[in-house]
Amino acid sequence: MATILFPDYLFYIMAIILQIETATQVCSAAISKDGHTIALKELMASNIHAGNLTLFIQDVMAQSGLQFADLDAIAVSKGPGSYTGLRIGVSTAKGLCYALDKPLIAIDTLQMMAAGYLFLNREYTGLICPMIDARRMEVFTAVFDQQLTEVAPTAAKIIDADSFKALLHEKQLVFIGDGASKCADVLRNENALFSDLNFNSAANMSKLADVAFAAGRFEDVAYFEPFYLKDFVLTSPKKK
Repeated sequence: MATILFPDYLFYIMAIILQIETATQVCSAAISKDGHTIALKELMASNIHAGNLTLFIQDVMAQSGLQFADLDAIAVSKGPGSYTGLRIGVSTAKGLCYALDKPLIAIDTLQMMAAGYLFLNREYTGLICPMIDARRMEVFTAVFDQQLTEVAPTAAKIIDADSFKALLHEKQLVFIGDGASKCADVLRNENALFSDLNFNSAANMSKLADVAFAAGRFEDVAYFEPFYLKDFVLTSPKKK
């Protein structure tokens, strides 16, 4: 039995959760037990989610030595992110919940990324700004503090030299995710930090999912939809 303080909760938790992350080019599956990742399988590449996600889930189940009946819940990264990736991840999670009669937990993708950064950088005292590439100079982003509370709400932003100016004037702000690197030349400030590590990992939702499970924050499996943030736009291929 584990005791976890995070961020405003104190629980005694015994939960085994299958976790799925497909919001970006990363296809990732993990198993957590008591808020700790015990198995992980992931790969970053284009258009691999449909063909690999179920295989990755089978892999982490085998790594952990668990049966599907041992799971207490299924957690999925809900977005924002790739329309196609989110559809695949959420539909897979919902299918498992139906088949296994398990509750569904939805984890905010940007908050999950911030949690991953804080886990690796425990001495860091500034703000965290996850960025998911949305093409050109647009990103899906938010800003979080040390308690993973939103300082700036989730939005689709076109980044320019004035973006985050007020926050950068006050304290350090680290930009992470696949949308951060393209903004480095624009966001020139002594308080702007950049990390090129991948934080779109199912492993980074372990404590968030555990807290949600203990609090009973479950989704309605029949009606839950991903958080796309922007409508999907279908475009026709250019004629040669």
